[in-house]
Amino acid sequence: MSKTIFELTDQMQKRREPFAIATVVETYGSVSAKTSSKAIINKQGQVLAGWVGGGCAESTACEQAVECIETGKTALLDIDLDDEMLGAGMPCGGGMRVYVEPVLPEPTLWIMGHGRVAECLCSIGSLMGLNVIINDMGATWEKFPNASQIITDDIDYSTLTPDKDDYVVVATQHKGDHESIGQALKSEADYIALIASRKRAKLVLDYLAENNFSQEDIERVKAPCGIDLGAITPEEIALSIISEITMLRRKGTGLQRHQMLKEENGDASQDKPSLEVISG
Repeated sequence: MSKTIFELTDQMQKRREPFAIATVVETYGSVSAKTSSKAIINKQGQVLAGWVGGGCAESTACEQAVECIETGKTALLDIDLDDEMLGAGMPCGGGMRVYVEPVLPEPTLWIMGHGRVAECLCSIGSLMGLNVIINDMGATWEKFPNASQIITDDIDYSTLTPDKDDYVVVATQHKGDHESIGQALKSEADYIALIASRKRAKLVLDYLAENNFSQEDIERVKAPCGIDLGAITPEEIALSIISEITMLRRKGTGLQRHQMLKEENGDASQDKPSLEVISG
């Protein structure tokens, strides 16, 4: 059974399908499942493999699994199997604790372009745990060894199909940037960034307006993009963009940590009594 579960989880991760693992971590009294019993539950709340007990014990674990997949948070369930009215509705004289852990595919970073900034975005993005896809005719595995996929034959950008939680960075150096931005806007992606000069960015945004994209859609495009790090080199520019992506992904503030601590605690110097010099 364990081999079946591990094979299934491996397959689902390769297919980038979200799921949850429910594990019985403690039991007491008379229960059907044993400690370490596991079940794989999909986002629809269906048990695909394994077992954590029958009846309402399973349904309770499945309901929690759906919530964990949606929120991305783990949960520890106390399931009372000895209380028909208030518990799980299956009085068998015991109970169990079930740990539910969501396993979610990492977000994808779509990079359009093959220049030095794109190479650095791929390297740093991979280090940050992002699934990196490069979409550019000039891209090679030699230049992008950390990419999970390289697309070189997508002339009309039809394979640019990001999910809501994915990130799109257009670094094509003016070659087809307006077309790839337009394709990205057809998706639900929350982060769509354009690396371009102010003049070029304005031309792209004007193109979108002239091609019936709404103002709301146009405002989704981050141009200029990235955190203000004073970046100059391609490496620094890539770092500023990945920093912005990380801030959004982890719901950060972008403030300096020590400054946040000062704002939370107040300036300690203000609490110190002043010293007066008294001359005799």
